[in-house]
Amino acid sequence: MNRLAEETSPYLRQHAGNPVDWYPWGDDAFERARREDRPVLLSVGYSACHWCHVMAHESFEDEATADDLNARFVSVKVDREERPDVDAVYMEAVQALTGQGGWPMTVFLMPDGRPFYGGTYFPSRDRPGLPSFRRVLAAVDQLWRERRADVERQADALADAVRRRVVLPERWGAPGDQAAPVPAPVLLERAVGELGGRADATWGGFGPAPKFPQPQLIELCLRQHRLTGDAASLAMATTTLGAMAAGGIYDHLGGGFARYATEATWTVPHFEKMLYDQAGLVRAYLHAWQVTGQRRWLAVAEETVGYVLGTLSSPAGGLCSAEDADSEGEEGRFYLWTPGQVAEALPAELVPAALEWYGVTEEGNFEGRTILRRPRDAPLERPAAVEDARQRLLAARAGRVRPGLDDKVLTEWNAMFASALAEAAAVTGRRDWADAARRVAEFLLAHLRRPDGRWLRSWQDGRARHLAYAGDYAWVVDMCTRLAELTGHRRWLDEAAATATAMLGLFAGDDGLLFTTGHDAERLVVRPTEVLDGAVPAANSVAALSLARLAALRADDALAEAAQRILGVLRPVAAEHPLAAANTVAAAALADGGVTEVVVTGERPDLLGAARARFEPTMVLAWGEPDPSSPLWAGRDEGLGYVCRHYACRTPARTPEDLASRLEDERVAERAGTGRP
Repeated sequence: MNRLAEETSPYLRQHAGNPVDWYPWGDDAFERARREDRPVLLSVGYSACHWCHVMAHESFEDEATADDLNARFVSVKVDREERPDVDAVYMEAVQALTGQGGWPMTVFLMPDGRPFYGGTYFPSRDRPGLPSFRRVLAAVDQLWRERRADVERQADALADAVRRRVVLPERWGAPGDQAAPVPAPVLLERAVGELGGRADATWGGFGPAPKFPQPQLIELCLRQHRLTGDAASLAMATTTLGAMAAGGIYDHLGGGFARYATEATWTVPHFEKMLYDQAGLVRAYLHAWQVTGQRRWLAVAEETVGYVLGTLSSPAGGLCSAEDADSEGEEGRFYLWTPGQVAEALPAELVPAALEWYGVTEEGNFEGRTILRRPRDAPLERPAAVEDARQRLLAARAGRVRPGLDDKVLTEWNAMFASALAEAAAVTGRRDWADAARRVAEFLLAHLRRPDGRWLRSWQDGRARHLAYAGDYAWVVDMCTRLAELTGHRRWLDEAAATATAMLGLFAGDDGLLFTTGHDAERLVVRPTEVLDGAVPAANSVAALSLARLAALRADDALAEAAQRILGVLRPVAAEHPLAAANTVAAAALADGGVTEVVVTGERPDLLGAARARFEPTMVLAWGEPDPSSPLWAGRDEGLGYVCRHYACRTPARTPEDLASRLEDERVAERAGTGRP
């Protein structure tokens, strides 16, 4: 066993038995590289990554390849999910070199950390246009020994390129250098207009295959429909949601979504399931149900929550990160069916209905077997016989070898899901969901926050490691704020405020934008910052949204100003690239129109229900324990609902209908761009 055997990352431990003399990222590896004058081979991946497994089997488990690595390099393994800062910096280097990125990521570094060459997956044998990994190792070794000056020049140039790509580009300038900011309704209209040009009107999604769920873009469409009533925006959202829920990217037996589809019809997924995808999609389907009232969207959200709480729940209380794409050494094997397997699992009278409903055929749709799916426009609501068959097929599937589970608990992803679940619990009234959201939050507070208040990134098997990043903090603020709105308990606002204050102290730069790493963290080649959305929304946009919402509930001018400063830098980025900064577009709505503040006093569950029933992304809700320090609670009569903006309130609502009417007035004012003083 090498040095990875005691790591908290399941991905790193998967390589503990390799003949490669792996190091985890740290000073020991780079000190050895300096001492022995060797280049560093950095390999970055994650446990649910299919091609990471392929490269591991082909190269890292191969004795000859390991001999090459051990003789000429210092080899470092990194889990991109535990160390997103390392991943972000060197992914920029690979993209600058090759024009594309992905995992596994393979980068060659100087002993001081500067990259000088890299790529993604390298095969074990030469392929057209793609050299074998051993050929690459030999070429890099020769360059290192015979052309060191060229390597140094390349490292300098690439390090400069990474700095330019990671740091906010100079062309956007400082906030004071910008022309009049583009108003949020215009930003939203511009973003949705661009989506209209990219949307697949038949199969949904935005752009060609491979197709990713991209819940942030779906949310933009729902926001535009809510604001303007635009039918085309709603159609883009529901076409995509419907096609995904019908397609093979959705697990029709156990719930939950795979990471992406490899082709345009959402039929063939890359089978890994990530916690962050479930968080974003629970919200998207929940909001679609709120907007349309169609039960099918809520059903998908319910089954996705059921998958997470049933399969990804850690016995200790947190949520695991992901399920692998592979089982028994084969991608997707766990999810595939033949007619014979269906017949074996079901009573004879249920077989025809199951085969027809899920499209199971002898020829199949994936390597001779069938990925379960529904026709694009077919109903999703299952008849009784099909639901009986689904439960029996699910029980039969449970007897198969399940894909590997990445059981590390990440603060960011757990907070994302707990935040979505708290919102869903409030909207639906599901007490079991509310309890689950609180359990996740309590686990994070107990196990991923040090006694001095410093949050950590990752927990596994009783050990928490790695300083948390800006994204971790931003999502914890959002989670705690959503729990305050769900429970009415001030304790959650106090937790949110403490985390927000710490976040600004650790990560904020001179311009107000948050760096990815804290000032107490290890220094990399460059200190990155998240501005554009990726697999998850950019940390700065999440921070701006969560700070603005918390500030409205707490009447905290400092937090509101911090949100405005972040948006002051992000807004020009969103104006130029609205789809890459979709969450910033959403945050701008709060900056421009302000937050709609709703206060419900006394025991009025009917008023709470009326406020929660609507899709109101710019609303915060105060109820339960009054906060004497906040003007939201000043002079309020018992048993009424107040709809306010900047703490100026409309006539109190006495009935749910009155409250809904006040909220509709706010929407109209937001659309007009006038707001209220």
